[in-house]
Amino acid sequence: MLNLSRDIQSLSNFKRNTSEFIEQMKQTGSPMVLTVNGKAELVVQDAASYQKLLEAIEYLETITGIQQGLDDLNAGRVRPLEAFTKEMQQKHGIPSSDY
Repeated sequence: MLNLSRDIQSLSNFKRNTSEFIEQMKQTGSPMVLTVNGKAELVVQDAASYQKLLEAIEYLETITGIQQGLDDLNAGRVRPLEAFTKEMQQKHGIPSSDY
C-alpha cells in the first residue's frame, strides 16, 4: 500500500537521497512516486518487488484465461479437437498425420 507521506517524493529530493530511498523501497516493498513540478511523473520500485508484480500479473492472466475457457465451455463455444485440427491443417497446408 502506498504511504502518501513517505512514498511520494520530488525527483530532486530522490536524486539527493537516492541511497536512502532505495533502502526504504527494499525494506517496505512499496514503490515510490516521483514528482516533477508537483505532478506525478515516475514510479520507481526495487527489482524484487517488480518481479513479484510481474508474477502476480502472470498469475492473474492465467486465471483469467482459465475462466474464459470455462465460460466458453459452459456457453457451448467449443468444438471437437479433430475438427480444429482438420481446419488448421487445411488452412496452413499441414499434411495429415493419419497412420
